[in-house]
Amino acid sequence: MTLSVLLPVYNCNAYELVCSIHRLIIQEQIDGEIIIADDCSPEPQLWLSRVEALSHVVCWHAPQNLGRAAIRNRLANMAHGTWLWFLDADTALSEGFSFSKYLVSGKQAPVLCGGIMPPAKQPLGASLRYRYERADAIRRTAEYRNQSPYRQISTCNLWVRADVFAQIMFDENIKQYGHEDTLFGIQLEAHHIPIFHIDNPVIHLGLESNAIFLRKTETALGTLHEFEDQLRGYSRLLELADTFRRLHLSWLVRASFKAISPLLRRNLLGNSPSLTAFAAYKIGYYLSL
Repeated sequence: MTLSVLLPVYNCNAYELVCSIHRLIIQEQIDGEIIIADDCSPEPQLWLSRVEALSHVVCWHAPQNLGRAAIRNRLANMAHGTWLWFLDADTALSEGFSFSKYLVSGKQAPVLCGGIMPPAKQPLGASLRYRYERADAIRRTAEYRNQSPYRQISTCNLWVRADVFAQIMFDENIKQYGHEDTLFGIQLEAHHIPIFHIDNPVIHLGLESNAIFLRKTETALGTLHEFEDQLRGYSRLLELADTFRRLHLSWLVRASFKAISPLLRRNLLGNSPSLTAFAAYKIGYYLSL
């Protein structure tokens, strides 16, 4: 087996992550390469010149910003491995993470999802994202994800056999944040390509501030709205929105959201955000688009 580690970067210092992966490749005697693509970061990524000195590390700089889907497709086109490992730059390897877990599981399916977990401590100013991630812990177990495997895909910590990915790449029609992984899962299911979820998580270190996370959530809701017909059946929020529409109650949700959205935002941007308020904000915002 040969492995290509594919790491898109945008204004993120992944030096420690790359070094950790490089050490593990050597320790576990993996025939691998690490390909890093800087998606036209507005600020110089000086750390890239340091990791280029490591063996089997290649850095590529996009001449213009390609976006989350296109940059990953570009990385896959550059890869030489029989397996592709898509990873986010703002992560760290968890204790006990091992390539061998993927090697064993690779006999069961050509697409493997290792999972992701929040850090042990809440980062400063990131109370909303941290609480959301912690509350969602049950859905992060492999046992839970395997109950509906095509609906639980994440582009972070995703292993795909190269020949399979060449058939179904990420949909580059998605230009904004959100749901490129969902569409990928839909395509895998349509082509009857098996997926297997395992517990081999990475740690999501890059939890955003409440304001940035709320803004990214709004962007993702906009993407969901734009690709609503394609994503139907793969989003719990869309199922809820369709229920309100079917009951002719969407007007009431919109009116209520207009009245209370300032209060919801005040709560969500504060130090003790409520996940109930977050859920109300999302459905209200979505039905108001």
